[in-house]
Amino acid sequence: MDLSTPIENLSGVGPQYQKKLKKLGIKTAGEAIFHFPHRYDDFSKVVKIAELKPEGLFSVQGKILDIKNLKTWKKRIYLTQALVGDDTGSVKAVWFNQPYLITTFKKGDFVFLAGKMASKEKGRYLSAPAYEKIQPREIESQNLDLTHTGRLIPVYPETEGLSSRWLRFIVKPLLIKLKNKIPDYLPKRIIKNYNLLPFQEAIWQIHFPDSLEGAKRAKERFMFEELFNISLFTFREKMKLAKEKAMPILFNIDLIKKFAEGLPFNLTNDQKKSAWQILKDLEKRKPMNRLLEGDVGSGKTVVAAIAVLNTIKAGYQTTIMAPTEILAKQHFRTINDLFKNFNLKIGLITSKESRLGDKKISRKEMLEKTKRGNINLLIGTHALVQNEKSKSKSSLAVSVKFKNLALVIIDEQHRFGVEQRARLCQRGGDRDEFIPHLLSMTATPIPRTLSLTVFGDLDFSLIKELPKGRKKIITKIIPPKERKKTYNFIRKEVKKGQQVFVICPRIEPSKFNLENSRWNEVKAVKEEYEKLSKEIFPDLKIGMLHGKMKNEEKEKIMRDFKNKDVDILVSTSVVEVGIDFPNATVMMIEGADKFGLAQLHQFRGRVGRGEKQSFCFLFTEFPAKRTNQRLRALISSENGFELAEKDLKIRGPGDFLGQRQWGIPDLVMDSLKNFSLVETIRTEAKNILNEDPEFKKYPLLKKKMEEFKKIVHLE
Repeated sequence: MDLSTPIENLSGVGPQYQKKLKKLGIKTAGEAIFHFPHRYDDFSKVVKIAELKPEGLFSVQGKILDIKNLKTWKKRIYLTQALVGDDTGSVKAVWFNQPYLITTFKKGDFVFLAGKMASKEKGRYLSAPAYEKIQPREIESQNLDLTHTGRLIPVYPETEGLSSRWLRFIVKPLLIKLKNKIPDYLPKRIIKNYNLLPFQEAIWQIHFPDSLEGAKRAKERFMFEELFNISLFTFREKMKLAKEKAMPILFNIDLIKKFAEGLPFNLTNDQKKSAWQILKDLEKRKPMNRLLEGDVGSGKTVVAAIAVLNTIKAGYQTTIMAPTEILAKQHFRTINDLFKNFNLKIGLITSKESRLGDKKISRKEMLEKTKRGNINLLIGTHALVQNEKSKSKSSLAVSVKFKNLALVIIDEQHRFGVEQRARLCQRGGDRDEFIPHLLSMTATPIPRTLSLTVFGDLDFSLIKELPKGRKKIITKIIPPKERKKTYNFIRKEVKKGQQVFVICPRIEPSKFNLENSRWNEVKAVKEEYEKLSKEIFPDLKIGMLHGKMKNEEKEKIMRDFKNKDVDILVSTSVVEVGIDFPNATVMMIEGADKFGLAQLHQFRGRVGRGEKQSFCFLFTEFPAKRTNQRLRALISSENGFELAEKDLKIRGPGDFLGQRQWGIPDLVMDSLKNFSLVETIRTEAKNILNEDPEFKKYPLLKKKMEEFKKIVHLE
């Protein structure tokens, strides 16, 4: 067995658990042991039964004196009750909806239990304690190898049907088998200079620490390691890119002046500055690698359009890739409108359709025209980098081939991985020795610490100004008691001719949670659509939009909303990007506490795009202190850049960026807040690359970088 062993080959991991593990991104033994705990339960305080107290967490060792199952009359759930005793007394333990425990434990078994004391009219008891059986010989020798009780217990990120208890059951034997087989690739000098734990010790301490200090040091080791990997990777990519060649594209000043003068609005100073930086980059013989970062509604698209026009009129092709069909089509409409006086061939390609101007054409015809150079700008989704037959994102075959592609633009670039970007920036066509210039765009404002670490290989252009005439969106937290009043306000806005977005966290209705015998109170699009259309606003026209709808249905509802045939659109987060309807003035977000601040800011940016006053209402059923702190930050922030800094302090980078998309572990996300640590690690990475760019002295580091490149999802 080694790190690459598939989970299918692990003992005790059947087909059902394989599916659940894959939901957590665990497909191999290595991914299992690098699935780190996000916290620990401290069950290390072992006491006698007579010493149990109402406050705190405790572990007790005892013998099962009696065990039985009961069924409650009201809630119809099972209770398993056990009486456990030691030489000082006895205590009742109660588990909910775990009737199988009556076969796990027998009268006379010795057990360790851990948890909290609870009390009811009939007395005190251990409520749903963690448990594990122990053998009499272990008690006699005091050689207890405890996993779930009597120590600091790891609690892991979980998924439905996959508990931390089960993960501990799998991870512990894997650690025993694998920890000495994994070499420590960090240079010894770095481990010594920064007082880091060696790998073998750190991997054990992060899962089953001897103390909180041991867990802390293990976390520090892996934080350092992952930040070091990211820094090495980004600097190395930058060094490689500096050796590549790109086609220099001269800045056509007269052309760009003509374009700017024909716009129905004046460019802001930030838009002019960003466009200048991009156009000057395009003149160089090395590939541009720039991130255009602008707040919601700041006008990034028109800046990108300037670069596209300059490139096309120099005789080259361009492409724009967007993460969703909605955003791709939004770009297609917007850019066609911007370029209506320039006689350009602009194509759209998605998994569902191909379009040239206002005509639908076959995919085959689109591919042929692109290959011959007859398409100036091709806008698309993942379909740009998918194999035509297999539609496989992992396939290296590229179905779209260009004759002379010179500029690639990727919107919401954090949603694409390195491999996808590489496939778009391929060599090919008439100039095989050149690779295209790359412009990435994001509406997620990124704090300086994250920028330096995650985007170490990119240059930046920032658009902070919003177009003139935009009014500040009035944002309010709406508690349950003010819901009816807000509905009345929304009705008045619609009667004035305005339109409304309603965002819900889920598509389907909530499910009953057996563990706590409660409904998961999360608003769903289908339920909310029924409620608003039948009970709250039966006289208004309500529409529904979500990701599971057919493409034709989505298009129709968007068209109806644009044509004002729909007053209120109930949707999931599918409207987060790419929706531009100036007539929409109200954004109502159900379950606002279920979304990250950056996402809420994106939703808010769907309104306030015209000159009328707009509103954003944050509905929450559970106005907890932490939730309110986050939502108040949204209210008080003038722009996304200010909000991003607050988000970083309140929730940490994991929730800010969404580590699942980025492939960055939670531990590293936490460390990104430590700016001095980031700077120190970046300096170490630079020193190693300057001293030994090919890693001849560090073969293990070289191997690690090769592995890292396969899994990382950075731009």
